[in-house]
Amino acid sequence: MSLHEKVKDDVPEQKAIIVEFKPGDPENPRNWPEWRKWCIVAAITLVDLSVSWGASGFSPATTKFEKSFNVSAEVDVLGLSLYVLGLAMGPMTLAPLSEYFGRTLLYVVPYGIFLLFLLGTALVTNLGGFLVLRILSGMFASVTIANFGGTIADMWPRHEVGPPMSVFLWAAVCGSPSGYFLMSFVAQTRGWRDVFWALLGICGGSWVILTTVLVPFKNETRHGTLLRRRAARLRRERPSERDIINVPDSMKAKSVSELFRTTLTRPFRFLATEAIIICCALYNGYLYGLSFLFNGAFSLVFGPKGYGFSTIGVGLTFLGLIIGVCIGPVVNIWQERYYQRRIRQDLGQSVDTAVEACKEEDVFKNIPEARVQLGKVAAVTLPISLWWFAWTTPPDALAGIGLVRNLAGGTFPLFGNQMFENEGYNWAGTILACLAMLLIPIPFVLEKYGTGLRARSPWARDHMD
Repeated sequence: MSLHEKVKDDVPEQKAIIVEFKPGDPENPRNWPEWRKWCIVAAITLVDLSVSWGASGFSPATTKFEKSFNVSAEVDVLGLSLYVLGLAMGPMTLAPLSEYFGRTLLYVVPYGIFLLFLLGTALVTNLGGFLVLRILSGMFASVTIANFGGTIADMWPRHEVGPPMSVFLWAAVCGSPSGYFLMSFVAQTRGWRDVFWALLGICGGSWVILTTVLVPFKNETRHGTLLRRRAARLRRERPSERDIINVPDSMKAKSVSELFRTTLTRPFRFLATEAIIICCALYNGYLYGLSFLFNGAFSLVFGPKGYGFSTIGVGLTFLGLIIGVCIGPVVNIWQERYYQRRIRQDLGQSVDTAVEACKEEDVFKNIPEARVQLGKVAAVTLPISLWWFAWTTPPDALAGIGLVRNLAGGTFPLFGNQMFENEGYNWAGTILACLAMLLIPIPFVLEKYGTGLRARSPWARDHMD
């Protein structure tokens, strides 16, 4: 057992034993072999994808759902929107429990409950029950993706999180178009319930893989949980010193009231006071909303009322989005090299020695502005691609489409179809392109003024290197 002991000056009677990770500690997730870390990332990425499939996978089957329950298109869109709204609620209500139980339990148990709700969705016989099950499914599914970023931070110091975070973000963005694509093959010839049976099989397989990777091999990554367990073990072994054995204050579990007070208020406080958070929330929320709005828009543009494609044909149109998203992690290799070069310039010529010596302490100066280079390119190309989409669709195809990101993803589909039907494909796409143009300055502003904005932020100052 590896133990790092410190003497606290304010405890004169006895030496306080503070349980910490010492350099090279094999129990510190940052010292695990790379293959072990990436096995965990792979297992969680499957879950991340399947959570998004739970949302978009329903979209190809909405026409058959309408006929089954005799409801309008506006009602069946709720099946998607409520699920995504559940994704927004879960991180604030359930994800904080990882503070007490660790990340492994919060991956395995809520996702298992999500599977039960998915089973209920496949069997439900009334509309009210279906909608309730959809929002509950989203809430419990969201707990897994809400912990993904924390898991990566547990295993890598901040200057090395670029590659695993790009995989996480790839899964988050690719999930919506790939879910529609996959489930279109089921929805073409089968009923809407069969789509949920297929989702249950896929998500169940992902849960088995996740549980196999995390539980038998004790792949808990949360530092506070690991240190508290080590302290408890030490107290059992040394009962005479149990009262002076503890973990650092930063690793102690908060009270339930303090924990939920923080998690329920901090997102709204940040959205009201932190300029960087506001900019990122607007940008990411719009992109996430677009990804789900296209579920309905593509059905209109390429489906029976547009180009006349079948359900599978519409699903195949999402391959363009999927390919584009898959290019992202590849080009991010250049972005990561640029970021590392900026770190080297900041630390000087002895960077390699400094990196090894300080790896576990994570004491490097953070330069988040160096990560927005590709974001600037994307900010310009996004509205161009939306203009292209808007004015290459047939104008007469119709006679007559974790908190801000998910809220946008849940609300955009509610008005997307109506916008494309009422405004026409060309002008609806134009509106989306114009909104995207308004967001172009965001990455440029963050690069130029990000350091100053962080310096004026009390929270950011406390977390700057």
